Amino acid sequence: MSTYAIIETGGQQLRVEPGRFYNIRHFVSLKPNELEQNTKILIYRVLMIRQESNIKIGHPWLKGAIVKGRILHSCLEKKIRIYKMISKKKTRRKLGYRQKSTRFIVDSIFLNGKEI
Repeated sequence: MSTYAIIETGGQQLRVEPGRFYNIRHFVSLKPNELEQNTKILIYRVLMIRQESNIKIGHPWLKGAIVKGRILHSCLEKKIRIYKMISKKKTRRKLGYRQKSTRFIVDSIFLNGKEI
């Protein structure tokens, strides 16, 4: 098996591997004007790391574990449609919006200062 980590960011938990990219709704620590291309990010909320057959689980997070990555670009997700209808009152309401997200790539996973 490959090396991966489970991180918590943007209100969700993700299984991340080095060299792959992921879409995140928002980064809590970054302001919208700081989300530029090639901005380096460090994620300290690492819940679990798996390396070969060794598994390290944090309570709630692993101490000394860091996931390093960089932002590729900001993008918009598919449109979400909200349709509300009250049948007896003959009321209909249709809303929709596109969620902003950020695509980032994971460069490396560190545990206690050593790259895994």
